[in-house]
Amino acid sequence: MPGGRLTQQERQQIALGLADGLAYAEIARRLDRPTSTVTREVMRNGGPTAYRADLAHRATERRARRRRQAAPRRPEAPPQPHGRDAEAVRAYEEALTTVFMQSGTPKMMARVMACLCVSDSGTLTASELVQRLQVSPASVSKAVAFLDSQGLVRRERDERRRERYIVDDDVWYRSMMASARAIAQIVETARQGVGILGPGTPAGARLENIARFLDFVSESTARAADQARDILHAKPGVATGGAAEPRSERG
Repeated sequence: MPGGRLTQQERQQIALGLADGLAYAEIARRLDRPTSTVTREVMRNGGPTAYRADLAHRATERRARRRRQAAPRRPEAPPQPHGRDAEAVRAYEEALTTVFMQSGTPKMMARVMACLCVSDSGTLTASELVQRLQVSPASVSKAVAFLDSQGLVRRERDERRRERYIVDDDVWYRSMMASARAIAQIVETARQGVGILGPGTPAGARLENIARFLDFVSESTARAADQARDILHAKPGVATGGAAEPRSERG
């Protein structure tokens, strides 16, 4: 029943689907549920390797009891421009958060990133993030520090000297280049290990193969990101043709 709470039987089907190695989308199709519902269910209850239907069901019941006892007032979804459905935007933001979490981003950092991505301006202050996410300023500060270290946001001061956090057109380019540099460091360290362990030994050979593989991935990632960078600056409605043409070097 799309839209209702998951039943214990549905949770058992989710557990069986995970055990069979099914993708979230396939499990959701069999349950006639949105993929985001299944994804959130699994991620908030131990992840794909630790999900247990009975434990998840009991945890959900406990959360429901606490909500009934505390009866917190859910903040209203902020008004949306362009005639958007506010609740649909909220649901999408939650789904985007879940996807970021699946890629390895911690929950609070994923929430901040998703909130910035769905804002038309791509920029929010700490107080605006606190209000939208209903979290503490310390949580926002920690999340932004992490995202900044990963090259996923940048900071600047506005005319009122407030620090603003920005997801701009180049944020994904910078993130991919940072990832390529991080992989290159692993390559360098792996090759140091080859020299220490000996190129003719099983461990040395393993590290050499790792280094060769990751060296190729790092160079390919950096080259592809540089060639596709202009796509990030394309205006809405401009077709990219599916593949980016090599771009000239920026000055």
